[in-house]
Amino acid sequence: MEDTLFDDPSSDAGRPLAVRMRPRALAEFVGQTHLLAEGSALRTAIEQGRPHSMVLYGPPGSGKTTLARMIAEHSRATFEELSAVQAGRAEVRAVIERAEHRRSLAPAGAPGARTVLFLDEIHRFNKAQQDALLPAVEEGLLTLIGATTENPAFEVNGALLSRVRVYALQALSADEVATLLHRAAEANVDEDAIEFLAARSEGDARTALNALELAAETVAEANARGQEGGQGEHVPGGRVTLARVEDALQRRAVLYDKGGDRHYDYASAWIKATRGSDPDASLYYLAVMLEGGEDPRFIVRRMVILASEDIGNADPQALSVATAAAAAVEHVGLPEATYALAQAAIYLALAPKSNAAGRALAAARGHVRDHGAQAAPAWLRSGPRPGMDKQDYDNPHNHPGHLSSQPLLPDGVQGRRFYEPDDAEAELARRLREIRAARGIEQP
Repeated sequence: MEDTLFDDPSSDAGRPLAVRMRPRALAEFVGQTHLLAEGSALRTAIEQGRPHSMVLYGPPGSGKTTLARMIAEHSRATFEELSAVQAGRAEVRAVIERAEHRRSLAPAGAPGARTVLFLDEIHRFNKAQQDALLPAVEEGLLTLIGATTENPAFEVNGALLSRVRVYALQALSADEVATLLHRAAEANVDEDAIEFLAARSEGDARTALNALELAAETVAEANARGQEGGQGEHVPGGRVTLARVEDALQRRAVLYDKGGDRHYDYASAWIKATRGSDPDASLYYLAVMLEGGEDPRFIVRRMVILASEDIGNADPQALSVATAAAAAVEHVGLPEATYALAQAAIYLALAPKSNAAGRALAAARGHVRDHGAQAAPAWLRSGPRPGMDKQDYDNPHNHPGHLSSQPLLPDGVQGRRFYEPDDAEAELARRLREIRAARGIEQP
């Protein structure tokens, strides 16, 4: 293809299109207008070359890395980049030492004297690793820019979070993705192909640009085969068509993004399909996660949670099945553990469902929050307190049916009902009625 960025002869040639398309100036940046409006704190920091430590929180392909690089360039700072997946405390220490060396050699404000550390996937750092950054960030030796797809309120420790500003980025709109695609494609891509990529990339500019690049490479290969006299397809003018980008995006879509939205979307779909008692849907979403390379421990943790949250005492065996699958994952590993995962998925989908246990605990916790924790009856406490008469505990094993003859709830809470069995717990409901009748407790 001629006159396109795909065949750029510059030093950037050979790098992914998404990397080559990164803007250098704010005027070229697409999206995040809520953060980069005139007069906003982030835009002002970039324009004045006065960066501050921050965490950029947003979905994949929303511009986190691009913003970090732009901030470093505008502040004439040295840009250091680490991935929390691969880096540890030693790598962080090396960055800090290089920053100290730069500051010692250059006067304040000189180009390169300051250091911006871009830490991708900062949520993957544990507390000790995050704490190692604190002194350098606090004294201004490093300007830390963390990037994460996870909510930093849950994934970044409080000490570090208190020293940075959090900016929430949004997925790009279809129009914004189309703007980037037009900029990259020039005149060599059909308009319906651009519209398709913009609509189907889920606001992820990287996905859209990677699919466009793959489609362009496929067209170039097809033309090359045709020119060599083979059976390849020749595309007049080397244009990228809708069929080509459809094929390219499908190839990209099977690459399951374990750190992005699809990771949570498919996990959510599996939970809801299994809760809905559809074994085929449960198996389908399980297959998607496995084919995408999802960590089986993540999958089986969801199975254990669902066994209690959505099945509970309607079928207590469900929790045993789920925990057995978890043991299989740990002791057998993939690929053989997939059989245990499939067995558990089918069992959990077909098991009777009840969330009565969760509702009961929520009701009890709500009562405690609203009314406080009342003192337990004296006969239930661990022993008499000074100044108190000894209260005898009447052991229920001394009575027929092993039922207590004493009140077991505190004063003011007696008679309160938290657990109400639902239709799937008929046997427990029968047992509860018998116990209440035997103890002379008024039935609801």
